[in-house]
Amino acid sequence: MCKALFMAAALASAGIPAQAFADILVARIDLSTQLMTVSMDGEVIYHWPVSTARRGYVTPRGSWRPKRLERMWYSSKYDDSPMPYSVFYNGGYAIHGTGAVRQLGRPASHGCVRLRVGNAARFYSLVQEVGARNTRIVVTN
Repeated sequence: MCKALFMAAALASAGIPAQAFADILVARIDLSTQLMTVSMDGEVIYHWPVSTARRGYVTPRGSWRPKRLERMWYSSKYDDSPMPYSVFYNGGYAIHGTGAVRQLGRPASHGCVRLRVGNAARFYSLVQEVGARNTRIVVTN
């Protein structure tokens, strides 16, 4: 167990409110570079190419905690498109895997943050490990 996760567990058992928890896991999505940088305990552990919103769509900018995780989700809005390892963070917006790996590194989605299925699985597992309240998703220009 990582040091920060151990500390968060200790604070929780002591009755310290969730707002006091540090962000152990941070995913930063840079729309200009189409890159997701994942940090754990302040140390960068991954850089992954992503696809975000193409022309006519939007990937919202801001900072969120994950709202829900779905091992496999099918988009009700876009022809039941598969969304493996979805980490939903803002309404219907999620970080999830895609089979369209040729599109990674450039805007190509309807607004979600898409990445290789293996990378999505790894991120999904990390969020499960540290918990949503210890995870932050930040989308910037």
